[in-house]
Amino acid sequence: MMDELRELYQEVILDHGKNPRNLRHPPDANREARGENPMCGDKFTVYVTLNGDGVIEDCAFEGRGCAISTASASMMTEVVKGKTEQEAHALFETFHDLCTKDEHEHCDHGPVDEEAMEKLMVLSGVRQFPVRVKCATLAWHAMQAAIDGQGKASSE
Repeated sequence: MMDELRELYQEVILDHGKNPRNLRHPPDANREARGENPMCGDKFTVYVTLNGDGVIEDCAFEGRGCAISTASASMMTEVVKGKTEQEAHALFETFHDLCTKDEHEHCDHGPVDEEAMEKLMVLSGVRQFPVRVKCATLAWHAMQAAIDGQGKASSE
């Protein structure tokens, strides 16, 4: 059973890594931030289109990175669309806990889209490899920086 799950997770990560969703620069993006992982050279720019009510209408990215960072960026752009800034921040914090803490150590960051978190579970295996955590969270840090109006983020 564990081997089947591991295989499924690897398939999802490889699919998003090879066929990233939302790999583009939206012309109407009103927020953006660059993220770089100096440890491995992964670089992404995340674009966010926020409407007047603080809802993410679009999220996309450009850049280059390993399969983990590209898959994470791809999946992130899918799950944050339609979320408020506050919901996106809570999703980031919960995803960060997923990648860095054991399940019993997770904190309450407010209401989180459980369906989105189920999709993101495929990246939970990175917590066993601290260097890979930076890959998985890089685009998320950039998304946070973009929403907050900062132009640059680091996974440090």
